[in-house]
Amino acid sequence: MTDGGYVLTFGETMALVRATEVGDLADVHDARFGTGGADSNVAIGLARLGVPAVWVGRVGADGLGRRVLRDIRGEGVAVHGIVDPDAATGLMVKEKRTPHTTRVLFYRDGSAGSRLRAGDIPVDAVRGAAHVHVSGITASLSSTAAEAVRSVLDTAEAAGVPISFDVNHRASLWRAGDPGELYREIARRARIVFAGVDEAELLVGPAGGDRGVLAARICALGPATAVIKDGARGSLAREGGVVAERAALAVPVVDSVGAGDAFVAGFLAARVRGERLSACLELATASGAFACMGAGDWESMARTADLELLTDNDPVTR
Repeated sequence: MTDGGYVLTFGETMALVRATEVGDLADVHDARFGTGGADSNVAIGLARLGVPAVWVGRVGADGLGRRVLRDIRGEGVAVHGIVDPDAATGLMVKEKRTPHTTRVLFYRDGSAGSRLRAGDIPVDAVRGAAHVHVSGITASLSSTAAEAVRSVLDTAEAAGVPISFDVNHRASLWRAGDPGELYREIARRARIVFAGVDEAELLVGPAGGDRGVLAARICALGPATAVIKDGARGSLAREGGVVAERAALAVPVVDSVGAGDAFVAGFLAARVRGERLSACLELATASGAFACMGAGDWESMARTADLELLTDNDPVTR
């Protein structure tokens, strides 16, 4: 992979309402506003790790849309935002029903982000990228969004730009139909595929949770690299017959939402810089762990200097 250059991401970023109290939404009174979306989270994670990133997406002509664009730009990501006058910015709500569990509710039917279409992503931005990252969420939003994904893949392949794919399955987007074939279609065209264990089995069939078998089956589809994200049980990556594994780092977990995106950002940051598989997995693991220690989809993602805090035993820096 070419050193330097930017990573291109695209998809829906929504406004976020996060309850600050534990309890049912019918009973809590206080909440905080924010923003979040898998693709922009990865872009922000990359930017914080020193890798230029570009994000493309649609928002509504409303205050929530303006906040989405402002937040992403404010993190140093180059933004190509399409303001849709005919649809609202999507909304997600985080409910903390117990101190240790979070439920995320999505209000995105007919949202501006779901109306993404092929012409929204500038062809030159795809051709000029060092890497293009695609999410299964984007491909699942609507038929026009799926066509946008295919169009970007066509352009990237023709230009020789490497592609990564995070399955990132959302059951709420597949109340009917089987997403497996769509995911396999994208995976076959990607150089790197990221998946959780359940997502990998959705992609290549049951394997009793065996990460090594799942990674090998994913590579058999065509990708050079398969990365299995397994939460607190660590991760495994396979590339060219080489297998690397990393145990999860033990950290105090405040909010795990967005940790998978931080993991992907860490892996891609190392890969764009030309690092080997083991180094990519190491940075991914550290980035994902750091993101768990704060609230918000992207606010707690690490900057490069922050990662030293994971091994610093002194709680006070003077």
